[in-house]
Amino acid sequence: MFYHASNTADIKTLIPFSSGHGTPLVYFSTKKENTLVYLSNPVEKYCKEIGLESSDRYYRFMSYRFTEDNILEVLEYWPNALEGTYAGVSGYIYATSQLPNAKPMDIPYVTASEAPVTVESAEYIPDTYLALKQAEKEGKLRIVRYHENSTDRLDKIKKLVCREYEKAQTIPTYKAFLEAKFNRFIQP
Repeated sequence: MFYHASNTADIKTLIPFSSGHGTPLVYFSTKKENTLVYLSNPVEKYCKEIGLESSDRYYRFMSYRFTEDNILEVLEYWPNALEGTYAGVSGYIYATSQLPNAKPMDIPYVTASEAPVTVESAEYIPDTYLALKQAEKEGKLRIVRYHENSTDRLDKIKKLVCREYEKAQTIPTYKAFLEAKFNRFIQP
């Protein structure tokens, strides 16, 4: 099966949208639990909470990686990031067994389609935070809490944030998010 996460209910056909690959695509994972991280975007969630709307799509900030054994590792880049990003966020995991024009991607377990994809089934996720914790309990993914980051990892996060902050100067919503979550890393 191929899985796709969305906050939109009752999707019957998944339509390709613009992507970082230059071609409209719809993305899928062969591991259902790996799609949970896409049910919330911390930039969008934070900006909506403070009333800062975007005139375009919200910049997507994701903090995960895959271990050497290809297990998804969700990383907290700031204290309580997991709960703050996912608690109370609901959504749907859509599934299909047929993927026309499938294109393997450079992310483990991820495949994309340039063509519309018919949904065969959907699972409602009432609280993404609880679903992530359950997947961790079942050994399907790992969560690295902020306090578990090594000094080396924190240095890497700081460097990443500083690079992202330079890019964010022309993206008001992304800039506001970075300033709020990483003010200790950003130099005035």
